[in-house]
Amino acid sequence: MKEERMSIIVTTIANLLFPFIIIFSFYVIMHGHLTPGGGFQGGAIGASAIVMLIVAYGAREIRKKVGEENLSIFESIGGLIFVIVGILGFIMASTFLYNFLIGSELFGKIPPLGSNPGYLNTGGILPLLNIAVGMKVIGGLASVVLVMALFRGDKE
Repeated sequence: MKEERMSIIVTTIANLLFPFIIIFSFYVIMHGHLTPGGGFQGGAIGASAIVMLIVAYGAREIRKKVGEENLSIFESIGGLIFVIVGILGFIMASTFLYNFLIGSELFGKIPPLGSNPGYLNTGGILPLLNIAVGMKVIGGLASVVLVMALFRGDKE
């Protein structure tokens, strides 16, 4: 059975929406320590962008462009970042995932008392952990949907 892509209208809209969905995904990931959201929610949004491309172009076309191996590598890098940040906390304070960046000017500026206008650099290691979790979720969910779309039980 030959898999065909959707119409030119669907593929054009998917191409136009993809960058905006990915940017929104990164926004949700990076602001996870300040607002509702975080690595999992932003990762699910990012994976939905890849799923939109799978629907528009077909699983075989996306497999050629992205591939499960690259998604698996992306997911593994997210897990590695999470473990490295956790071990660095253990090395610095004998506690796994110790927030060693809090109090530093770049990553952990302590916000003033009262209302916080949304300083991004007040989370310490939390933004790094959100990035790692987002990478894991994007890679994991996108590869699961890609594999399910590729092997949906059709006899060829």
